[in-house]
Amino acid sequence: MSGLLFYGIREALPGPRWRQLFRATWPSYRAWYLREGDHARPTLATSQRMLERHMPELMPTWERLVHLAGGDDTAARMLTLYDPPRFLPGCSQAAFGGRNPMLVRNYDYHPDFCERVVYSSAFTGRRVIGSSDCLWGLLDGMNDAGLVVSLASGGRQSGAAGFGIPLVVRYLLETAEVVKEVADALRRVPVNMSYNLTLLDRRSDVATVFVRPGVAPVLFSHCAATNHRGTVPEDPVHARSLRSVERQQALFDLLEERPDPATAAAAFLKPPLYNTAYSRGFGTIYTAAYRPALGVVDYVWPGSTWRRHFDSPDGTHTAVYLNGWGVSP
Repeated sequence: MSGLLFYGIREALPGPRWRQLFRATWPSYRAWYLREGDHARPTLATSQRMLERHMPELMPTWERLVHLAGGDDTAARMLTLYDPPRFLPGCSQAAFGGRNPMLVRNYDYHPDFCERVVYSSAFTGRRVIGSSDCLWGLLDGMNDAGLVVSLASGGRQSGAAGFGIPLVVRYLLETAEVVKEVADALRRVPVNMSYNLTLLDRRSDVATVFVRPGVAPVLFSHCAATNHRGTVPEDPVHARSLRSVERQQALFDLLEERPDPATAAAAFLKPPLYNTAYSRGFGTIYTAAYRPALGVVDYVWPGSTWRRHFDSPDGTHTAVYLNGWGVSP
C-alpha cells in the first residue's frame, strides 16, 4: 500500500506559494527541459515572441513568474512552454451533459512526473481551478464561467514546433467561456503534439477537439476520448498498447447509462479505465470529476475523495493506492 501527498494552493496571482512550488520542482523541470541539450530548445527571444504573438493575454503573468523565478534565462524559456520536450500522458475522459453536467477524467502517467498540485487562481481576473503541470499549465481545469477542459494524448508520437498542451489548456480557461470559443481559439494557437481536448460548459454543450501540429483542429461531437483520433486509431499498435479503443468503448457504454455523479466517478476506478502500469507511465494517478454548475471538482481515489472549489483554503490530501506499485509518500 503506497500513498502520495497532493497539495491544494489558493493564490490569485503568483506569489509566495508559487515561488515555493518553483523552488521545489525546478531542478526536475530543468533536467526535463534540457534533456535533449540546450541547443534543442528555442532561444528566449523566440519563445517570448511566440507567446506574445499567440497568447498575449498571458504575458503579464509570464513576466511575473519570470521575476519570481529570479530572472533565470532557462526558466523564462521553459515557462513559455514553446517547443518543449514531448509529453505523452495516457488518460480517459468523458463529458456528461444534462441538468447536472459533469466531466470526469483519469490522469494516467508516471507518478514521478506529476506535480500533485491543485491550483486555484485568478491570473487574468477570471477564477480558474485545476491540476497544475509545468508550473502554471493545467492538465485539466474549470473556470468561473463553467467551462471545463481536459487533455489526453492523441496517439501520434511525433511532434513539431508549437506550445506544450498544458499551457494551451490554461489559456483556454483564462479566455473562453463556452465550447464554441474554445474551438475558435485552438485555430490560432499552434501545438507541439497531437492531443484530444474534451470540453464541457455550463450550458451542457460537449465536444472533443483533436489538435495536432500544422493541421486545423478537428471537432468531434462525441464526448468521450482516450488516446487516438476520433474512434479509429491512426496508429493501431500504439492504441493497442494503451487499450485505447477498449477504454473509449467503456466510456461510450457509461455515457449511455446516464449515471448519477457518484456512479460515474466510481466507474473510473475500475478496469479498463483504471490502470496500474505505473512503471511505464500508464498508471491512474487521480480521477477528477468537475461539476461546473456547483463550481467544484472532486479528486477521487480508491477509498478517498478530496473536494476543492475556487475558494478552498490551502490544504493537503494523502491519496492511498491499493495496487502495490511502491511509490513512497
